[in-house]
Amino acid sequence: MAGFRLAPLVEGLPRAIPFVGPETLERRRGRPFRCRLGANENAFGPSPAALHAMTHAAFDVWKYGDPENHALRERLAAQLGCRRGNVVVGEGIDGLLGLLVRMTIGPGDAVVTSAGAYPTFNYHVTGFGGVIHTVPYRDDHEDLDALVEKAHEVGARLVYLANPDNPMGTVQKPGAVEAALERLPDGALLVLDEAYVEFADPAVVPDTDIEDPRIIRLRTFSKAHAMAGARIGYAFGAESLIGSFDRVRNHFGVNRIAQEGALAALDDADWLAETLAKVAEARKALTAIAADNGLTAVPSSTNFVAIDCGGDGRLARAMVAALADRDVFVRMPAVAPLDRCIRVSAGRHADLAYLAEVFPKALGAARTAVAAHG
Repeated sequence: MAGFRLAPLVEGLPRAIPFVGPETLERRRGRPFRCRLGANENAFGPSPAALHAMTHAAFDVWKYGDPENHALRERLAAQLGCRRGNVVVGEGIDGLLGLLVRMTIGPGDAVVTSAGAYPTFNYHVTGFGGVIHTVPYRDDHEDLDALVEKAHEVGARLVYLANPDNPMGTVQKPGAVEAALERLPDGALLVLDEAYVEFADPAVVPDTDIEDPRIIRLRTFSKAHAMAGARIGYAFGAESLIGSFDRVRNHFGVNRIAQEGALAALDDADWLAETLAKVAEARKALTAIAADNGLTAVPSSTNFVAIDCGGDGRLARAMVAALADRDVFVRMPAVAPLDRCIRVSAGRHADLAYLAEVFPKALGAARTAVAAHG
């Protein structure tokens, strides 16, 4: 009996996912983490209004969600100052990135990103046969000049930039994105991932023409709105590009509960402001924990802080392991020299108090482990 057959492209791909989730690690450990500070989730929780809306929507979960996401797109368009046709809603930024790559990249097409930047984008590019070209970070920032230069060199169709950045938390200077757009090669599209934009100083948020065909911007309800588990995000850009998502998107992919929660979250500006203040306070606390242990923190415009462990990737990996031994889940960048850091999400007071307590012992254990292996 003949078995199934994978498509040739898929058959050549590794069996891998971009991230090992904390749940997987907990299963391996045989116990839960006490502090979950590695996935950049918003531990302060969603708006009570959003929770109420999602709870109420659950009674109608027997119905499909609106496949056009009409009400949410209308609300987002009003907030962004554009038309509904300039906005598409999808299953988080990750889902939208996959659709965008499917729309624009074929086997052999060149794509440019930064070495060590958000790996899910690369996952989608590889999955559709694109060829990834990378440039290094410069001073813990994605190097816009180098990205544009590489795009010209390889004839890139997509150029990926996260602003603010993940995994370092840094942000581009005001006007830098707009200037880079003017230097992009013909036919290239700047993919601007703004998952953390609510945490940044509004002065650094780019001001671009919604109908500029050279850029698409992606945002999410996972971070500032604390709805990571609902899987809902949106992209906005030129109407011709946004309309093309209808050719490939999963029209029932965004569930009814998530749609209602997102609508309510947008209406609760007070809760968002309170959350942003708590995140800013937590960033200060994380910076202080680093300083108390003789380490430095990279200035952050996100809901996490990259802490320089004062060594290289070996020390940071040992620190991740030492904190896990003490029931604290954190992550680290994967590529040198960024991998000298650990990345710690903004947490609640109790989380950060416990982190401050165990951090010195974890750092000592990490240093001992590295020294023992030469």
